[in-house]
Amino acid sequence: MAKKKRPAPHEEEAGEAWLLPYSDLMTLLLALFISLFAISQTDQTKMAQMAQAFSAAFNMGGPSFFDQAGPSVSQQRELMSDEDRGNQAYLAENQTLEQIQKEMEEYIRQNNLQDELSTQLEEEGLMIRIKERALFPSGSADLVPESERIGPIVAGLLASIPERVLISGHTDTDPISTAEFPSNWELSSVRAMTFMKYLLAINDKLNPARFSAIGYGEYRPIAKNDTDEGKQMNRRVEILIARSLRFNPNEGVSKTSEADVVVK
Repeated sequence: MAKKKRPAPHEEEAGEAWLLPYSDLMTLLLALFISLFAISQTDQTKMAQMAQAFSAAFNMGGPSFFDQAGPSVSQQRELMSDEDRGNQAYLAENQTLEQIQKEMEEYIRQNNLQDELSTQLEEEGLMIRIKERALFPSGSADLVPESERIGPIVAGLLASIPERVLISGHTDTDPISTAEFPSNWELSSVRAMTFMKYLLAINDKLNPARFSAIGYGEYRPIAKNDTDEGKQMNRRVEILIARSLRFNPNEGVSKTSEADVVVK
């Protein structure tokens, strides 16, 4: 009986043995060239980022040569550029303003004050707008009892942050000429000052050095004055929580001054 022939050994089995050490060698060479390239660069922050990326790719989470290739965490903080720190500070301040806006909007919703108050996050900062009827009688700068629903919550929010606060008064185009208020300039200015003093009086945690008040009269409308509805919108007091940092795409993050806030 003829013996069955054994199958010939796989011809490529012996020839494939070189693949494993070859792949290890290529990996090590790649790591070496990357390390040399990274070490030659002056940007240590990018070097650290590259080291972390390749450590994760080649090491699968264990100790790695790359762990020693870049600066330590403390060194990375020291090497962080002013631009990076400025960006982080800007983002942190923006998150704070967003949280203040969220709390204010929730208070407005719970107390059905949508017709009296509104908020808007702008380039200059967080704007809180209060319509005239929620604070003052027509043609007067004496606070109405309704203001007690608004003042304490606004003062409390302002006490929780360090930013500067600009309070501005605005009117419509209807002229006023009384012994107390010869023009809308005086009316808007006194209203802004009155509300600012009220906030400072009801919350002793507020630092007066952060506050300023200004009257714009009828010269900064947010609606047309040819309808009663537009005039009601223009008769208002605005509270601007001014950003201490401003982002410019061309110049990066920069600090704002009090002049920047008032002029705007």
